[in-house]
Amino acid sequence: MDLQLTGKRAIVTGGSRGIGKAIARVLASEGASVALVARSQDTLDATAGELAEATGQHIVAIPADTGDDASVRAMVEQAVAELGGVDILVNCAAQPGGQGGVPSLEEIDGETHFWPDMNVKVLGYLRTAQAVAPHMKAAGWGRIINISGLAARQAGSTIGSMRNVAVAALTKNLADELGPHGINVTVVHPGITRTEATAGVVARRAQSTGATPEEIEQRMAEGNSVRTLIDAEDIAYIVAMLASPRSIAINGDAIAAGGGAPKAIHY
Repeated sequence: MDLQLTGKRAIVTGGSRGIGKAIARVLASEGASVALVARSQDTLDATAGELAEATGQHIVAIPADTGDDASVRAMVEQAVAELGGVDILVNCAAQPGGQGGVPSLEEIDGETHFWPDMNVKVLGYLRTAQAVAPHMKAAGWGRIINISGLAARQAGSTIGSMRNVAVAALTKNLADELGPHGINVTVVHPGITRTEATAGVVARRAQSTGATPEEIEQRMAEGNSVRTLIDAEDIAYIVAMLASPRSIAINGDAIAAGGGAPKAIHY
């Protein structure tokens, strides 16, 4: 199926590594030009060069901090200038999660845990949506895909659940407001996903528990219904479909992408 992404222009925040990098690669493979956004210029440049060589598409690297209003506005202006416009926004920039211990109620500190998460992820997604919306409205078409997480649907991480539920709420509000302008907004909830960081996580857990790396990976996979550790590229394929003009029927909704949550029913 042709996703009709050839010639589209995309901004991917958090695009230098992990799920964001995989999304940028797949969008470019489908014919889109991509502006990669992250805070580290060196990592961005390396990723942009790698993806440009692999896909043959126009990839630009733009350093920005989604936790800062002025930085986001400047980034979008640069992306529009270098790409000739913007059709797709994928919000993926966030504080790393799921790689260490979760703070208990007594350990949660607003300045250390809550505000940094909310500022970079939730408010960061809002900032970038605000900055690209005028361009998409002028064109009469656009796609905004927010990467959140399955902590929105389960307990176990107070801050993780709060930030991801907030992203889902933001998504629905944006969808209702922007839908009449031809702009669809959706949210994708990955679960445990294999990225470049996974090998280190597995090694640390194996060392602390005495299990083999293979046993640790199997335990991680047993948390979903397909009993397979989902890869970042698996998430990217879903995002590419949501970024396509063919996704017109999906707006304001959440797509779970964690391999299936055993026993849970969401409707």
